[in-house]
Amino acid sequence: MSRALPKYNKRRVAIVGGAAALALTGAVVVNSALAGEPGKGGTADARTLAAGPGTITCPDVASRLPAVPASAKAEVDRNLALLRTQIDEANTRLVKTVGQGGPNFVQNAILGPLKDKRVSTIDRIAIAIGRQGTKPQGLNALAACTLGAGGAGGAATQAPGGQGNAGNAGGNAGNTGNAGNTGVGTITCPDVASRLPAVPASAKAEVDRNLALLRTQIDEANTRLVKTVGQGGPNFVQNAILGPLKDKRVSTIDRIAIAIGRQGTKPQGLNALAACTLNR
Repeated sequence: MSRALPKYNKRRVAIVGGAAALALTGAVVVNSALAGEPGKGGTADARTLAAGPGTITCPDVASRLPAVPASAKAEVDRNLALLRTQIDEANTRLVKTVGQGGPNFVQNAILGPLKDKRVSTIDRIAIAIGRQGTKPQGLNALAACTLGAGGAGGAATQAPGGQGNAGNAGGNAGNTGNAGNTGVGTITCPDVASRLPAVPASAKAEVDRNLALLRTQIDEANTRLVKTVGQGGPNFVQNAILGPLKDKRVSTIDRIAIAIGRQGTKPQGLNALAACTLNR
């Protein structure tokens, strides 16, 4: 009996030790699976399909210009430099807003406002050339820009269950819970017509047409405000509605001032009336 007991204890120790080793091995396998491999229905199923925020590229304007009169060169060069600055700013914003917005965030908050700014800047280039030569036509076709590889203008993040999310998904899930447009309200803008000097008869039709366009722009912005309730981040209304509206108004007000200035004194300071506000 005394000789059998040690053998029994040895077998017991061997069995317990083997079981512990097996359990430890299983734990390592499970932990490795949880850490590195997606499981069915687990949080590891959420993965970003976009590799990065991408890069905004725009058509080159300088190469499409006719001969620039010497008297217009400084103004044209200044606005060409501004076009480059606008693209750089848009690309910087693209990086900073990764993970924000709804399915159309990049288009509404970055590409759309950039196009409006470029329209205004390109208009100034064409006008500067036209003062001393033939005003180039069709340059506004170069205003629209695109988002290159790695970016996402639509759904780019695959969430659990296969539901797409986030407009600017360059490595993070979309932030649709922090809605900037939380209520409708009404957009109001300073009146331009009442601030104009006497309008020459030859400019009246053009001025009236642009005053009507200013009203249309406000109506469109208010319609968009209603349609986007609940969308975007904390600055959505400013970035996607009020900012683009201001850029459009700057361009339209510039055309009004130029039309009056052809036959009279060009009014100054009208661009101070371009910014609009949201009244809730």
